[in-house]
Amino acid sequence: MSTTQTSRHINASPVAVFAAIAAPERLAKWWGPDGFRNTFAVCEFKPGGAWRFTMHGPDGTNYPNESVFAEIEAGRKVVIDHVCQPLFRLTIELAPSGTGTLVHWTQTFQDPAVLAAVRHIVEPANEQNLQRLAAEVAANGAIR
Repeated sequence: MSTTQTSRHINASPVAVFAAIAAPERLAKWWGPDGFRNTFAVCEFKPGGAWRFTMHGPDGTNYPNESVFAEIEAGRKVVIDHVCQPLFRLTIELAPSGTGTLVHWTQTFQDPAVLAAVRHIVEPANEQNLQRLAAEVAANGAIR
């Protein structure tokens, strides 16, 4: 297995950040790197729930995705298993900080060679995901 990690501080409570993850209509707004949008076919935000969606790239390319919400702890943690290629587990942890929430994002790939091949895409995309999450939280007035 092989892992990439990043963190971001968001000036809002863990409950407010979690709300932007848990609500499918909000998740669809920020999920993915810059320039991407999403169409969700299924988003069952519960442990074991299915999440099937298409990411639409800025060039018009469609990227079908299928995941399962493996673990959910309200206000604290979401674990997502991406069950189509490339296979990975994403763990999003929310920790209160003095001025908001520290979001810790860990993506673990089953095959180290896959991460090696996509690291140049995944790492900047994860940073963009977190920036878009922060913007979604701010847009909903959840800043402390």
